[in-house]
Amino acid sequence: MRRVPDPAPHPDDGRTTGTERDAASVLPADSSTTAWIRSRRASKIEPDPARPIAHFREAERRLDGSRPVVLHVLLAGAECPFTCIYCDLWRRTLDGPTPPGAIARQLEIALRETGTLPATCGVKLYNASNFFDPRAVPPGDDASIADLLQPFDRVIVECHPRLVGRRCLEFADRIPGRLEVAMGLETADAAALARLNKGMTLEDFDSAAARLTSAGIGLRAFVLLPAPFVPVARAVESALDAVRHAVDRGARHVTLIPSRDGNGAMDELREQGLWTPPALDLIEEAMESCARVSGAVVTVDLWDIDRCRTCRRCRPARIARLRRFNLTGSPGPPVRCRACASSS
Repeated sequence: MRRVPDPAPHPDDGRTTGTERDAASVLPADSSTTAWIRSRRASKIEPDPARPIAHFREAERRLDGSRPVVLHVLLAGAECPFTCIYCDLWRRTLDGPTPPGAIARQLEIALRETGTLPATCGVKLYNASNFFDPRAVPPGDDASIADLLQPFDRVIVECHPRLVGRRCLEFADRIPGRLEVAMGLETADAAALARLNKGMTLEDFDSAAARLTSAGIGLRAFVLLPAPFVPVARAVESALDAVRHAVDRGARHVTLIPSRDGNGAMDELREQGLWTPPALDLIEEAMESCARVSGAVVTVDLWDIDRCRTCRRCRPARIARLRRFNLTGSPGPPVRCRACASSS
């Protein structure tokens, strides 16, 4: 088994602000880590760009304690060009650029099939890539997309920190609701971050965060739990450090993402002892620690949460506790399980 290569040097693009850049201009040239990751991938299931992958409603807690409905639209589009070692979202993406007009058509379908929306409603447009990457969302479609977003008081998109530029600010001006950009911080451990093949540093995140907050655009952050290359004994402490880092830079919503295997690269990291899949008790411990951070909503992503290790008897109660935390912000009493106690 060949071990994961050392990280490629971080490219110096002058960190120009307020200019339009495509992803190719900020990617490392000829990264051996990228080749290592891609060589371990299984095959894709390419989506139909004529319709969204999925759409659903979900209540989401805001900082003021309200819990309005948010329409989630999972868009079909181009694969993200940043080959992060932990990512598995490429499985449902296109090999080529997103066709012009496709994102607006997908959004139209989601709105039509969703029906009547409440007066106060947000929308998440997640495309398994970067909303401001021209290959993922053609810039010529921004006006038609913005027209469809008129009913929403908040519009949440995802983007790599190094692709947050002038187009983002212009898009914020096109929509009546407030734009929020979710960026992956992943970890505040600079050494671990350098090995994720994410093509960014903490300074890149901080620079993009300052650009967004100074323009009145909301900032959200994703934090991995645990991040690869972070010892499991430090997993909770490391996640808490990352949450604090994001909140200190202006994030008002931080989501803990339980990291998972199955993309090839993460499976090898697990075998090499460089990453440990999180058990539910680790996620609960991180939830309890991060709930004490003030100034932001902290939630746990529950996508594929059933894959996380715990005993079958208490699994439903533990997952229900995480769901309550997401809606209330309070961890509530811990789950007591006789089966777990007898096996410890």
